[in-house]
Amino acid sequence: MSYLPIESYGLIGNMRSAALVGTNGSIDWFCFPHFDSPSLFAAMLDDKKGGHFQIEPASGEYHPKQFYWPDTNILITRFHCQNGIVEVTDFMPVGEGVRDEKDYHLIRIVKGIHGKVKMKMTCRPAFDYARATHEVSINDKGASFHNDQLSMALSSSVPLSRDDQAAISEFALQQEEVAVFVFHKIGSGEGCSFQLSREEAEGSFRNTIRFWRDWIAQSQYKGRWRETVSRSALILKLLTFEPTGAIVAAPTCSLPEHIGGERNWDYRYTWVRDAAFTIYAFMRIGFTTEAAQFMNWIMERSDGPDDTGALQIMYGIDGRKDLSEEHLDHLEGYRGSSPVRIGNGAFNQLQLDIYGELMDSVYLYNKYGSPISYEQWQIMTKHIEWVCRNWQKEDEGIWEVRSGRQHFVYSKMMCWVALDRAIRLARKRSLPADLARWTEVRNDIYREIMEKGWSDKLQAFVQYYDSETLDAANLMMPLVFFLSPTDPMMLKTLEASMQSPDQGGLLTNSLVYRYNNQHVSDGLDGKEGTFNICTFWMVEALTRAGKNDPKKLEEAHLMFEQMLGYANHLGIFSEQIGLRGEALGNTPQAFTHLALISAAYNLDKALG
Repeated sequence: MSYLPIESYGLIGNMRSAALVGTNGSIDWFCFPHFDSPSLFAAMLDDKKGGHFQIEPASGEYHPKQFYWPDTNILITRFHCQNGIVEVTDFMPVGEGVRDEKDYHLIRIVKGIHGKVKMKMTCRPAFDYARATHEVSINDKGASFHNDQLSMALSSSVPLSRDDQAAISEFALQQEEVAVFVFHKIGSGEGCSFQLSREEAEGSFRNTIRFWRDWIAQSQYKGRWRETVSRSALILKLLTFEPTGAIVAAPTCSLPEHIGGERNWDYRYTWVRDAAFTIYAFMRIGFTTEAAQFMNWIMERSDGPDDTGALQIMYGIDGRKDLSEEHLDHLEGYRGSSPVRIGNGAFNQLQLDIYGELMDSVYLYNKYGSPISYEQWQIMTKHIEWVCRNWQKEDEGIWEVRSGRQHFVYSKMMCWVALDRAIRLARKRSLPADLARWTEVRNDIYREIMEKGWSDKLQAFVQYYDSETLDAANLMMPLVFFLSPTDPMMLKTLEASMQSPDQGGLLTNSLVYRYNNQHVSDGLDGKEGTFNICTFWMVEALTRAGKNDPKKLEEAHLMFEQMLGYANHLGIFSEQIGLRGEALGNTPQAFTHLALISAAYNLDKALG
């Protein structure tokens, strides 16, 4: 095998785990049973050792097309060959009474569409990030793969044979002929004990269609970009860990921000930072249940045994706190991008901004969802008191730098947001609060940002005090109501940010860098691409400024439309975009799709 571009993958899942399927019919990433469990297929991180599950025409000569069944997360990969056409339908059943891990099925239906095509199938798992060996056995129902920790099976409607640690098959399909493969868990030492008939597989297919269509039908967004917003919502639902309501930042780990570089991180966890963005996006388009579930998850993290009011920046999807980072040196990394990391060392960083995002999410949920309880308010009060005591500290900031702490402007601004939303909520609900003290601290933060966060030289707000570089996070100022979108200082910051990086700005042909890492030491080597979420932030900043300036609104509209063109063929965005327009970083990234929904909603509203 060889590495596919990151943008050549689609996502399927069951809200417990997810798999990435390439345009070559290969599942190259799949962790079991959960998003953050060890991988079974990880060819994206090592195309020789990582393991994969591929179904493709045996000749290797074909033209692929890949698309989602409309309004679902069922993925179709269609192979156009010289002798005919074959389709592979990939999905994980949902809405069928999933009870435990043995009910988590990865189903692949291969169907002849036209002519006759010879196909080949290779299922080569690599347990525990390819650190564990396994044994393979074959029977008349399929293959089983056993190691000391886990046993999996591949049921098959066509005969299989063994090839070292893989199960393989070659078979031909004519029009309307079907082969069915199901990858699933079995008990230790068991053989493959069941086959899914064509009728059963198609029944599961129809049930899964019904589930996704019923879910997306709840969307209240009827604007210009309905299909794009619906796809983003469907992706976000796939990234939701249904048992707890947590949303992973991405289903993958260690996909590089720079090919061959070290900027490779594990995003299979849940960031507090995502709280306000998640709740806002879901509430705006009508998904109140998902917003409530994530709110409950956030509250459970907040009500921990630590009575100081301090929060971690991220947690495991099950709520665990220890996300210690580990390097998998036996894997070469995507196209040689090493180290491959699992875990995330940023979990114990200090990031002051999370308290603003937390309090903003509580305020939004109280306003658009359900009023928070007195017990929840008491928990929030602890966090606000912590902010009052600690806002003057340096931190690692929103971008989780590894070069040491600074007084980041965005972090201070979000401390202001935390206090501002708490004050508003206390007044609106007449909740008990030390309003005099909170107001005094809020005002102190505001004055300090205006004094120390502004550069007369650059005529813009800078990344951190006494620096001379910009930060796209400051585009959030009008979005969180820290500044008016038409405040001269905000307009100047926007204007400075829209200059090219060579001129000290962050914009290159409608794509936005989070900061200029050639002029900022973030503790890491190498370059990175433009940040997709930052582009959507700029669209929103322009949209809000455009209420009084039609040219800015027109610019926001153009930038948004251009940005949509950088999604992959399925409407999926990774974290970043490289110099050639290629996807970089973990994919799909929830943060990006949340920002897309917000930008689409507010831009559509502004355009009328």
